[in-house]
Amino acid sequence: MDPYRLGVREPGAAQHPEGGLHGLDLVRPAGHPVGAEHRRLLPGFQDAHVHPLPAGLELTQCDLTGTKTAEDTVAAVRAYALAHPEREWITGGGWSMEAFEGGTPTRESLDAVVPDRPVYLPNRDHHGAWVNSRALELAGVTRDTPDPADGRFERDASGEPTGMLQEGAMEYVGRLTPPVTAAERLAALLSAQRRLHSLGVTAWQDALVGSFLGMEDPSGTYLAAALDGSLTARVVGALWWDRERGAEQIPELVERRAALSVGRFRAGSVKLMLDGVAETGTAALLDPYLDKCGCATANRGTSFVDAAELPKYVTQLDALNFQCHFHALGDRAVRDALDAVEAARAANGPSDTRHHLAHLQVVHPDDVPRFARLGAVANIQALWAVHEPQMDDLTIPFLGPERAAWQYPFGALLRSGVTLAAGSDWPVSSPDPLQAIHVAVNRTAPGSPSSPVFLPAERIGLTDALTAYTAGSAYANHLDDTGSVRAGALADLTVLDRDPYAGPREAIAETKVVLTYVGGERVCAADGAAEPFRSQKRSRAPIPGQLSMYAGHLSMMDRWPEAAFSSLT
Repeated sequence: MDPYRLGVREPGAAQHPEGGLHGLDLVRPAGHPVGAEHRRLLPGFQDAHVHPLPAGLELTQCDLTGTKTAEDTVAAVRAYALAHPEREWITGGGWSMEAFEGGTPTRESLDAVVPDRPVYLPNRDHHGAWVNSRALELAGVTRDTPDPADGRFERDASGEPTGMLQEGAMEYVGRLTPPVTAAERLAALLSAQRRLHSLGVTAWQDALVGSFLGMEDPSGTYLAAALDGSLTARVVGALWWDRERGAEQIPELVERRAALSVGRFRAGSVKLMLDGVAETGTAALLDPYLDKCGCATANRGTSFVDAAELPKYVTQLDALNFQCHFHALGDRAVRDALDAVEAARAANGPSDTRHHLAHLQVVHPDDVPRFARLGAVANIQALWAVHEPQMDDLTIPFLGPERAAWQYPFGALLRSGVTLAAGSDWPVSSPDPLQAIHVAVNRTAPGSPSSPVFLPAERIGLTDALTAYTAGSAYANHLDDTGSVRAGALADLTVLDRDPYAGPREAIAETKVVLTYVGGERVCAADGAAEPFRSQKRSRAPIPGQLSMYAGHLSMMDRWPEAAFSSLT
């Protein structure tokens, strides 16, 4: 008999009044709980928008995610460069815009610590990169270099590039960075997978499978991991839509989809990046950004895909049963995406493609009810919905009070009947689902209970937030045998060290994952003992009221009502 079995200790207390699972625990065959009695079993978390390979690579490079000030950031670059004299380039990233005046550091500060080697460091949101003079020299970027159509070089008063590259301008330097070996890429992916499993994540959608801004296509790495069995998570790849091309790339996407479906990896989605980000003025808005004085500018952001052509592309992709995964931050990008989905529905009729819009920073109130009507999923990144310097200093003043109140409308979307999925966008922000769930419920940053609540009407309940990270993301990922604890479901599970329903909502972020299973296999444990979960044989006599694993699926024993194992919906 298995040393660990999923079971019900108290049949009379199995259904939580809020719809969660109550009384489920890891039990030994004799029925004694393993560890604390108030652990909580949930479906495995699923990240519907994440970039594991770049995240894993950054962990091995100049990782600036922990720096808070300009001085700390520059010091970290200097320390890394001194520790790695063998590196031809200094690469990495993850620095915070709010650490620098105006969100834009300069090449001079990098030149002071790394004068002789090129430096390329994307910021936290990866829509901009900080470079030194040597990198600009190698790229041939001077005051006479025009801005690309999909980006810009920040310049000083004399027109000289400052060393800050926005959006498409990143590629001028990014494409010159040394290639990463296949072995390094595989190691980075597996490192990221270990991190995600440790946080209870059992499946994800990689939001950029293709070559972009100097980043290599991760599909070969996924295939290698799928073929050798080291890919233990279930992964959906969103194939990159080349915004420099049009419908002529669709046959290639069809071919890539067929080739990239091996083991636990499949590519059934297409990523369409419609705009940039609000803090750099590149998120596409219906009305212009404001200047520092609150006056309208001429800038309405950047649309990377022609709004007149987008409905045609989405209609064709929808007809071929591709899911469209939209990057849409500004209200104009959101509207363009919904218009395209509406065109596809009108042309093709109903489908099960489950198109989803990610980020949703600014959503015009008129567009909120359209999600449910069109069957579009709202893919939220909840960690961003807080008061912090990037929001308060670099975003709200340039949106103005009316649009600032339309940001991250999780509550309004939920009340309108839309399906919420959830993702981290790691390495842009933490991959920890419980941190994001904390923010979705509280609209304050973890560890900041006294900070002002960010748009309190947009808070959602704990069950709704858990659902977004489990059943909602499973729906977006077309992983319909996952996302809930029920008879016949795949045994993709996470066990928490406490019941988040039992404590104050301000303490949700303190919850930790202690065990993670994928298909019944124990892929991570808090104590590091990640031995496989051995499936039971059906020849054994069932135990009434017991939930057990058979061949990686959950099977409910007789005498136990199926309603006790409802999903978190």
